[in-house]
Amino acid sequence: MQRYVFYGGKGGVGKTTCAAATALALADRGERTLVVSTDPAHSLADAYELDPGTGRRQVAEDLWMVEVGPEAGERTFEAVLSTLAAELRSAGIRLDDEEIERLFAAGVAPGSDELAALELLADTLDEDFDRVVVDTAPTGHTLRLLDLPDVLRETLAATDSLRGQVSRLVDRTRTAVLGPAYYAFGRGSEDDEDSLTELADRIDAVRDLVYDPDRAEFRVVTTPEPMAVAETRRFVDDLRDDGVPLETVVVNRVLRDVDADCDRCRARAAAHDEQTRALREAFPELDVVEIPEVDATVASRDALPELGDRLVE
Repeated sequence: MQRYVFYGGKGGVGKTTCAAATALALADRGERTLVVSTDPAHSLADAYELDPGTGRRQVAEDLWMVEVGPEAGERTFEAVLSTLAAELRSAGIRLDDEEIERLFAAGVAPGSDELAALELLADTLDEDFDRVVVDTAPTGHTLRLLDLPDVLRETLAATDSLRGQVSRLVDRTRTAVLGPAYYAFGRGSEDDEDSLTELADRIDAVRDLVYDPDRAEFRVVTTPEPMAVAETRRFVDDLRDDGVPLETVVVNRVLRDVDADCDRCRARAAAHDEQTRALREAFPELDVVEIPEVDATVASRDALPELGDRLVE
């Protein structure tokens, strides 16, 4: 069964590095692995020391990567609104390009970044990978991503209801005007029928995945600094309240083994120990994994295997 690992947390805490290292470690163990970045400001290619690019790329044996592009979400929104506009035009109600632009601006549809991320995840569901590692965007974006399936389902249900009402109005009007001729020449093509339902089903499938503890695990990454830990505690509470299967908190850049003659270093190490201990006490049921600062400061891809060994049992 294909299993997913999601890394989330505050911006700048090392989610991408953890995701890249985890994926590389899994691939090195012979698991066919895909690592996905759903962060619009992605840096996954940087972690692997690859040039920027688009589409899926092979990183190593048994390892591929792909980064989300917001264009996918924008195309989906345009398809939804175009379908609705076509139904309205058939009833004699026209939406020009400027009016469709205003619909986007008004927020009738959810954000295209999050929708593009869900579409990308949906594409992975039926693929031949043993493991999929997901590098998510910073906290607020991830929470919106988790809420999006419900919001999108409501949006598409409302859109579909409106389409149905318009279609029935068109049928009644054309029947009254054309009578039997309307049925003789056909009521119009039904080829167009539910790309919207198909989209909603794909998004629902992603939601089912994210909340299934047998298929997915969410890991929160933080650093041992007061502001990062405070945001992490709120994020963990939000995830648990929402029912997301959360097992691990990764505390990155923990200062350990400092020079005894360095008062500043010892003070920082003591502060890091205090923040890490606070997380363990706040969430005793979670596995708190410490990543020493030395591992996080080495930018080279050569440092990823050691980090991956810490993150993959």
